[in-house]
Amino acid sequence: MTKQQKSEVIDFLTSEFKESQAIVVCDYKGLSHKELETLRNDARENGTKVQVAKNTLVTVAVKNAELGDIELSGTNIFLWSEDQISACKVADTFATSMKDKFEIKSGVIEGKIADLATVNAFAKLPSRDELLGMLAATWMAPLTNFTVGLDALRKKKEEEAA
Repeated sequence: MTKQQKSEVIDFLTSEFKESQAIVVCDYKGLSHKELETLRNDARENGTKVQVAKNTLVTVAVKNAELGDIELSGTNIFLWSEDQISACKVADTFATSMKDKFEIKSGVIEGKIADLATVNAFAKLPSRDELLGMLAATWMAPLTNFTVGLDALRKKKEEEAA
C-alpha cells in the first residue's frame, strides 16, 4: 500500500468509527471467502459494517476517533455499527455458528475498550425494535384486557336475554 492509500483508509475508518457506538474486533483465521461473504451479508442486513484492515491502520484510526488505545495482533476483522447492539449481535451469532474459525476478541463500546464478556453481554440485549415491541405490548395489555372483559360481558348479557 502506498502512503496515500494508507492515509485514505485511516481517514475512512476514523470517520466511520466517530459515527459508530460499537466496534467489535474478531479473529477470522480459517474462514473461507464464502463464509466471509455470509458474515458481510448478515452484517449488511443488520446495519453493521465489516472490514478487514491492517492492525496498525485501525489502531491509528481508533486513536484519531478519540476512542482510546486498542491493542491488536493477529488476523482481525472489524465490525461496527451506529448502535451498540447490532455489531455485537452479528459477531456473537456468527461466532456461535463458526466456533472453530471465528472468535470475538474485544471491542470498543461507547468509547470504552470492551472485553469479550462485555461484547457478549451487549449481544444478549434486545434490539431497539424488540424493545419498542415490548413497550407497545405493555401499553396495549390494559386495552386488550378491557376489550376481552367487555366481550365476555356482552356474551353473558346475550345468554341471559335468551
